[in-house]
Amino acid sequence: MDVDLRLVRYFTVVAEYGNFGRAATRLHLAQPSLSRQIQRLEAQLGVRLFDRSPQGSSLTDAGQAFLPRARILLQEAEQAARTARAAAQPRTVTIGYAEGLVITACVQELRRRHPDGQVRTRHLDWRDTRALAEGRVDALVAYQPLSFPTDGFRVTKLHEESRVLVTSASHHLANERAVSLRALSDEELVACVNTPVVWSTPKPVGDRPAPPPPAIDDSYEDKLELIATGHCVAIFPVGDRRAAVREDIALVPVIDIDPCAVVLVTRADDPNPLLGSLEDVARTLLGTASRRENDELPVN
Repeated sequence: MDVDLRLVRYFTVVAEYGNFGRAATRLHLAQPSLSRQIQRLEAQLGVRLFDRSPQGSSLTDAGQAFLPRARILLQEAEQAARTARAAAQPRTVTIGYAEGLVITACVQELRRRHPDGQVRTRHLDWRDTRALAEGRVDALVAYQPLSFPTDGFRVTKLHEESRVLVTSASHHLANERAVSLRALSDEELVACVNTPVVWSTPKPVGDRPAPPPPAIDDSYEDKLELIATGHCVAIFPVGDRRAAVREDIALVPVIDIDPCAVVLVTRADDPNPLLGSLEDVARTLLGTASRRENDELPVN
């Protein structure tokens, strides 16, 4: 029987979320397309894997029996692919990096050290940091907390970053040299899952009513609009400078919040010889870059 591994991965994601809509968002697919793909897998296997209802989707007995084997199948396929890539010439490595991080210097140095290698990069948004766990990248540079369990992975701490308040330029705290969390006591702060970012619940401004809270599919730029219009504030890592280019947004250091760590994550059993060199380069250059960014953060 020829089973499409892509469909098997879709199945495991739907099983994880128990909902086709949320799974489709996670996989960047339209929900009808995902439903058709699962139906294709069910047709290939000759069994029904999910019971579907308006409240969500639950695994059938066949689905429960298939799930652990499906995960093993995907893990073994990933290991086979990694072993093949490690044995191939020239050496290749794909480095995933989370939004808000810059790894240019690291990539350039790795290419200089390994001119015969192929060093690729893949930018990942906050919903896609499972790319390493799913075998789509060989290494991940990201902020903690991570969106997947780290059993079986090597996690190397590169540096820590302090955090800044991101607010509209007209906000009453925008011109402060630094602020404490006490100054934000009138804000309802909500920590994001699997990211170090904290957003406030939108509130009215003058005669303008509060807009809806950010949705899971809203882009980073959509959320910055809520800040620029004064409806929200946020707390970002200091190294995430994407908001700094906007004149209608201010960044103010926060003095009494825990820093967040930037880490390099690789699979513990990955034989790729470029990964050891990547770790050495990342320790040196990404750490140095972070310290410089912290030192040079402009004070409003």
